[in-house]
Amino acid sequence: MFAPGPFRAEHIRPGDPYELSNGHSILCMPTGQRGGRANLTGGSVLETDPAVKAAGVDIGFSENPSHLRAPDVSVGDIPNEPGWASKAPPLAVEYADRGQDEADLKSKISELLGAGTHLVWVVRLTGPRRVEIHAKGKAMRLAKPGEELLAPGILQNSVPVDALYDRDAAHEATLRNLLQRKGYASLEAVIAESKLEGKAEGKLEGKAEGEIDGELRGIRGALFAVLAARGLTVDEAQRRAIEASRDKAQLDAWILGAAVAASTEDVLGHKPEKKARTAAAGGRSPDAARASRRKA
Repeated sequence: MFAPGPFRAEHIRPGDPYELSNGHSILCMPTGQRGGRANLTGGSVLETDPAVKAAGVDIGFSENPSHLRAPDVSVGDIPNEPGWASKAPPLAVEYADRGQDEADLKSKISELLGAGTHLVWVVRLTGPRRVEIHAKGKAMRLAKPGEELLAPGILQNSVPVDALYDRDAAHEATLRNLLQRKGYASLEAVIAESKLEGKAEGKLEGKAEGEIDGELRGIRGALFAVLAARGLTVDEAQRRAIEASRDKAQLDAWILGAAVAASTEDVLGHKPEKKARTAAAGGRSPDAARASRRKA
């Protein structure tokens, strides 16, 4: 491996299971279930950070023809175009699970830092969960669950160690990032602002009942804002259910649920509204058509 190998980056096509180190090919096998889930989970947190221009999974970068490396997650100014990246990402994340080739991982970290990567985070999925923090010229240090990871000049927000592999922790961090991209400091800020706006509207109406209605409108507005930030759609039936609710505790619970739920249906417990099929004659629904036939 010390002598240059015969392979060059142009010999590797996107999708080929190989990386290159000094011209030598390195076989990269498919990721296991746990590693694949963690890649997506942690990548979503990093990609949505307000300071991040772009992030990607398995993006190959080649600083010279005999070199091609692809971190599990790359964070930086990544062009939206085909081909290998020519610069190393400022932040690279590697997930290490069972069967990890430790010698190659060590070489990969060294090559990334030597090519210009500022930080390499290695997320250990075997044994006690932990993250190794590698930086050029510094000793490796460990971060454990409950601690926060910092990437000054790359990320705006700290990243909880748990958010790089735990789905619920990742959802909370991702929601925070998405809300900040919309101008809100946090979920609590959205709720507080919406409640204040609702109370102000109620006071203008000049009645105690109006103030209550105004506060409820504010809480509903916060719920809609969180659903929108998560990219969760709201159908007409679900919108009516939200707007009809006068239970503040229920609305607050829905807001918290919206922070982590996979769909609006999971939040509300309402199935998406199905549009009634119209009868062939007169645009009537099937039920109306059947009732009409019975009368006839």
